[in-house]
Amino acid sequence: MLRIATANINGIRAAQRRGFEDWLAVRGCDVVALQEVRAQADKIPAGAFGDYHVALDTGTLPGRNGVAVLTRRPPAAIRTWSGTALAGTPSAMSAGGAAVSGMPAAASSPAAAALIAVPAPDRVPLARGLGRFAAEGRYLEVDLADAPLTIACLYLPKGGLPADLQRPERMREAPDGGARYARKMGFMAAFSRYLVRTRRAAAATGREYLLMGDLNIAHTRQDLAAWRRNQHSDGFLPEEREWFGQQLSPRTLMDVVRHLHPEQDGPYSWWSWLGQSFAKDAGWRLDYHLATPRLARSAHRAEVDRDHHGIRLSDHSPVVVDYDWP
Repeated sequence: MLRIATANINGIRAAQRRGFEDWLAVRGCDVVALQEVRAQADKIPAGAFGDYHVALDTGTLPGRNGVAVLTRRPPAAIRTWSGTALAGTPSAMSAGGAAVSGMPAAASSPAAAALIAVPAPDRVPLARGLGRFAAEGRYLEVDLADAPLTIACLYLPKGGLPADLQRPERMREAPDGGARYARKMGFMAAFSRYLVRTRRAAAATGREYLLMGDLNIAHTRQDLAAWRRNQHSDGFLPEEREWFGQQLSPRTLMDVVRHLHPEQDGPYSWWSWLGQSFAKDAGWRLDYHLATPRLARSAHRAEVDRDHHGIRLSDHSPVVVDYDWP
């Protein structure tokens, strides 16, 4: 069995203060995909990733984005859009704080000292339109060493509203004429082409493919509690939902949690910090496992860890799936 989780932690430092390190130690996951790490290597707290091997792309925007995949064994391969990644075992430190395994020790934190830059060239050409996002720390892919499986971690841009739907009195952000909306739609169009290529590349090497992450879209009415009043909200726009559906089919990728819970509303994975959204379970399902059919059909249990000992790790909650997979 493989237990695999995805979590948007909305900042590794904040998540660790809320108990992420303990959740990681007790949850028993074999693989964990993280989005919004939001820290450069020298700002990552010691022990934040426990005893896991880490593949990390922080991106170049301080305090923003950043994706990581944690595995029990070092991955067989790491790929990023930027062509480099950080890799290592941040907890593998000697008592004096020096790095082990030949890793450099002259870093400003123990976690940074145990991470080294490694080449991580992508195996397929980037689709036209993705180059502008390559340095943002939005996508990372690893091949597991102990299972025929490629794990991909994605943080899809949040986006915004098209210009014709922007009403200043109803917006928390200043109107931008649809710029954020256009950026997200451009990303999605390019990523759909890339997704086909990388999924096929995994198949060509005999590997199943699992895409996880915060996709910033609630696909169906079951994926959003207050869907009626959010039909003109970013993240639930008809064109976003249509794009999502186009990525799925019984022959390409399946929504694993929805496959296991076809009739259930939710289970939601994001709730606003404001008001009573969390207490009333008025959430959005934004965090997904999208798997090739053989892998998807091996899933037998899916849970959302709403909190850990009564404390929310982030505004998102981890989505944990157990797969009957060798």
